[in-house]
Amino acid sequence: MTKALDVLRIAVAQLNPTVGDIAGNLAKAREARADAARQGADLVLYTELLIAGYPPEDLVVRPAFLKACEAAARELAADTADGGPGVIVGAPLKRKSGIHNSVIVADGGKIIAERFKVDLPNYGEFDEKRVFQPGPDMPGPVNFRGVRIGVPICEDIWGDLGVCETLAESGAEILLVPNGSPYYRDKTDVREQVAVRQVVETGLPLLYANQLGGQDELVFDGASFAINADRSLAFQMSQFEETVVVSTWKRGGEDGKAKGWVCVDGPMSKLPDRQEADYRACMIGLRDYVNKNGFKNVVLGLSGGIDSAICAALSVDALGEERVRCVMMPYTYTSKDSFSDAEACARALGCRYDIVPIFKPVDGFIETLADLFEGTKQGITEENLQSRARGTILMAISNKFGSMVVTTGNKSEMSVGYATLYGDMNGGFNPIKDIYKMQVYALANWRNAHLPPGSLGPTGEVIPQNILDKAPSAELRPNQTDQDSLPPYPVLDAILEGLVEGEKSVDDIVAMGFERPTVERVEHLLYLAEYKRRQSAPGVKITRKQFGRDRRYPITNKFRDRT
Repeated sequence: MTKALDVLRIAVAQLNPTVGDIAGNLAKAREARADAARQGADLVLYTELLIAGYPPEDLVVRPAFLKACEAAARELAADTADGGPGVIVGAPLKRKSGIHNSVIVADGGKIIAERFKVDLPNYGEFDEKRVFQPGPDMPGPVNFRGVRIGVPICEDIWGDLGVCETLAESGAEILLVPNGSPYYRDKTDVREQVAVRQVVETGLPLLYANQLGGQDELVFDGASFAINADRSLAFQMSQFEETVVVSTWKRGGEDGKAKGWVCVDGPMSKLPDRQEADYRACMIGLRDYVNKNGFKNVVLGLSGGIDSAICAALSVDALGEERVRCVMMPYTYTSKDSFSDAEACARALGCRYDIVPIFKPVDGFIETLADLFEGTKQGITEENLQSRARGTILMAISNKFGSMVVTTGNKSEMSVGYATLYGDMNGGFNPIKDIYKMQVYALANWRNAHLPPGSLGPTGEVIPQNILDKAPSAELRPNQTDQDSLPPYPVLDAILEGLVEGEKSVDDIVAMGFERPTVERVEHLLYLAEYKRRQSAPGVKITRKQFGRDRRYPITNKFRDRT
């Protein structure tokens, strides 16, 4: 009989997998295990569904995908025959009870346990009930080298099914939790509260391992941590950084007098503040979308405005100046300030900057349509032709050079439809899609004062001060500003946050001090623009209620909240 360990060294593999890259994910897992072995680890805890990448969505229903995932997980399990650390690794498994979100626990070259996720999330960005079956039974602890380990999987510690309590009652000594928990603003605080609640209810220490990296619209920020049984923070790993860290746990603690297991050694990284975290989430989301989908470089329209400027900065920070091309596409209403500001921004960032005037294509459209439009007044149709000419030029550059188009609309604009379908909405990915206008300004100011960790861009001011100071404008007609058509952005953003994130009624928002006609108009525009948002490029989730994955309203919708 194996003597129970009194010291357990647990490695957390905070890795950046790619959905569907089973061989690549296995290679990452093996590299992490080798690193953990060099650090003297007994056990490596990987994150949720690492072998498949998370979330795999409907790939899970493909038999060939499931077969390949299980084969890779078994390969990693077989590696443990070398006498090095055991592993807890996530993979989808098909069993008689259905397809499960699962982990395999392996040691000594053998699979010693399988555990299935019991509580399947089906809200917001999650729809696991679509493809997985819940575990048929409550999981019991796994005996790993004489230590009884509970392995609840992600939502098993968030929900109310009592998974952790069951594990504690059946003899678990420590909870090791693999997670795929996506970023939203202040999410680290929420996770810690969830973990502390389970520690209080079970009396057991808990280690929370979280995935890293961008996957379509989601960003996983890592920030893995552990909570000791006394509710103290045992260790904190870095946010937005791929790393393997070994923590040391002792039965009874340093002096042997504590009840149960205590983490006595681990990193204590400082987490970034809100602005830095948002910026880095946008940066890693863009970087991983471009790189994981095989684009060589990106192109975007640089108008001299704040949105395109911060997208240019994010692009250079994410990919490096040599992989970013900015294009100024002037027309009659492009101001001298816009010319100079766009050029100054591109120069500060060091990226390629081209000028492609749109006089000929716009005038050609107007001439072509002259007979058809005879007797009508010029207006928004002609304005949109400018935007659509620019969109066409960017897509032509994309086709010719293989560049992905970065689209640059913020959440305020996308909320109320202040964007042109098949024009400035053209693109493959939008890093600020979930950022309201005033937050864009805040992030731009933050970036001018800071160089984010992991950035490939330059230090110093990269967004010219004049861009931050001047009134925003689409420059589609003489002397135009955004506020000609919209409420002031501080007002608009506050109303939108109430309607979108808060799901507040019009009465509730009016009670906050806003004028009823303005609130009702914004609500009307919000519903009206749903058809545009359905056709927009994907973008990074930053708030709790992102358009697309989180907020799914019907396009055909006659409801208006009126009294």
